[in-house]
Amino acid sequence: MITYPNAKINLGLNVVEKRPDGYHNLETVFYPINLQDALEVTRLTGSDDAYRLHVTGANLDGSPEDNLVVKAYRLLNEKHHLPPVDIHLHKHIPTEAGLGGGSSDCAFMIKTLNKKFNLDLSKAEMEAYASRLGSDCPFFIQNRPVLATGTGNVFEPVDLSLRGYHIVLIKPDISVSTREAYAAIRPHRPETPLRELIRQPIATWKDCLKNDFEESVFCIHPEIAAIKDKLYDLGAVYAQMSGSGSAVFGIFKEAVENVDEKFVDCFTRQRILE
Repeated sequence: MITYPNAKINLGLNVVEKRPDGYHNLETVFYPINLQDALEVTRLTGSDDAYRLHVTGANLDGSPEDNLVVKAYRLLNEKHHLPPVDIHLHKHIPTEAGLGGGSSDCAFMIKTLNKKFNLDLSKAEMEAYASRLGSDCPFFIQNRPVLATGTGNVFEPVDLSLRGYHIVLIKPDISVSTREAYAAIRPHRPETPLRELIRQPIATWKDCLKNDFEESVFCIHPEIAAIKDKLYDLGAVYAQMSGSGSAVFGIFKEAVENVDEKFVDCFTRQRILE
């Protein structure tokens, strides 16, 4: 069985307060986009292994046991006693980009195992499993636009569509660690809640929809700020760094030609048409 885990972008991202447990409460809108990995799960025969993982398209750090698709298999296997599986994961979504690629792989692994082995798990049950593996993993179970609050794990449906717009996504050869992104953050609640701002016309977002991580990340990596400026120069209606970076997206009314040439000094991951 083959599935195609997709990426997401953040529309706005406010760090509203620091929690007693050391984490932060956020508010952001997760929006799914058509940049995809490929995940294939088949039965493993002729081996004593519980699973085998094959990753192509990127060199991922860490052992297979650290990969979220393996963690998802092991988690479901504890209760459902799954047969051995052969897992092929082709990475196309860049890592350390703020696009949720690993979380999506995790959620799609849960959905794939549920369907392939007739586990009869409800969406709520799958979300509960996914939440044990990462705060934004449950988002990819239903995979629709949501307002995310809490640590990014409490979801409220959002009536939002970017259909008809063109999304240009740029991933530079820069990695941004979560520690870097939080280094200069001062949590605060915005004057206008994000749930209200996201309902306004897209043309107004440039002046009111913010990503709190941009200030600290742009100070350390001005190249990322330059990408955002360039997207606006090219006519983007709205541009923003996704999550804690380093990917930056621009939303355009019309298609942008020759993107690779315009960002020749960056690693251009893909143009995406919604």
